[in-house]
Amino acid sequence: MTSDLRARVRAIVDRHVRPIARRADAERVFLREPLDALAQEGLVGAPIPKAYGGAGMTNVESIVVYEETGRVCSSTRGFLAVQVGLVAQCLLDWGSEEQKQRWLPKLCSMEAIGCYALTEPDAGSDVAGMKTTAQGNKITGEKWWITNGTVADVALVFARTSDDRHRGLTAFLVTDIDAEKMEDPELGHRGSVHARLRFDETPGEIIGGEGNGFTVAMSALDHGRLGVAAGAVGIHAACLDESLAFAQTRKQFGKRIGDFQLIQADLANMATELEASRLLCERAAQLADANDPQARRLTSMAKLYCTEAASRAANKAVVLLGARGYNNNNPVERHYRDIKGLEIYEGTSHIQRLIIGRDLVGKPPK
Repeated sequence: MTSDLRARVRAIVDRHVRPIARRADAERVFLREPLDALAQEGLVGAPIPKAYGGAGMTNVESIVVYEETGRVCSSTRGFLAVQVGLVAQCLLDWGSEEQKQRWLPKLCSMEAIGCYALTEPDAGSDVAGMKTTAQGNKITGEKWWITNGTVADVALVFARTSDDRHRGLTAFLVTDIDAEKMEDPELGHRGSVHARLRFDETPGEIIGGEGNGFTVAMSALDHGRLGVAAGAVGIHAACLDESLAFAQTRKQFGKRIGDFQLIQADLANMATELEASRLLCERAAQLADANDPQARRLTSMAKLYCTEAASRAANKAVVLLGARGYNNNNPVERHYRDIKGLEIYEGTSHIQRLIIGRDLVGKPPK
């Protein structure tokens, strides 16, 4: 079934997303039309149950959507990861039945856009160090680098409701969104929108219960990390495809460059790491589907390995293609820039190593 799904998703993405990928990046513009088309095909709400307007896919099936989208346009994949992985799946896990009925069908159909407002100027990896506060349901503070922020209809906002470092955080749904586009130059994901959000006693609606915000945030990041890992696999696959095509046609010194052993070695490493990445991502998705307690560790492993392997692949692809790889007429230049964001989003590689290491040493010895 997965191979049939992959063929279907690839055809849809090639039809609706590929034609706009370079333009969105070059013009630094968010294009909604391809996302509306993906929603009509049932791909925006891939892992959300059909009862709430989604496609009811498993995690193993959903990562195919992220991979194939990331293979063409990481900005579009990033939108899906926020809309679904961070917002919709968090609502599914923690929302009341009324909140689910109100928001999930709209998020799956693109009638509404969501954003996940966690990061602050002084609180990135240190989530519990956030300074945004809430008195009752009134939120005051600032968030930044919030993907989808300027186009969002609903924001999942995290704020401090007591002095307890972890138990003092609460999650809120906010519809009164004061957003300003981040104008700082961006290395990659230029087809996304990133925003500063400001709150001045802005009303919010609690989700997941008061004091449970840290747990809500971490569970959402588990979903998001799996989407990031799969998106990195997509970038990796695209870089290998471009490298192979070039190696098989480009001639130097009277023969194809693919006939040189050093080029073959680079291609062999790229292909081997791609297979390892895809299998690790699938394994993490299988454990998530089974609600296995090891899923969080394997998801962090997938996020760590897949993003770093894809970064190596993108670097090799740019060098292998030479001047063509350095020019944005070829997508490997865009992939080279985009993959750096995936090593940061939803927890840096350093944070993933901490999660994995703490989980390993936290187990009693056998």
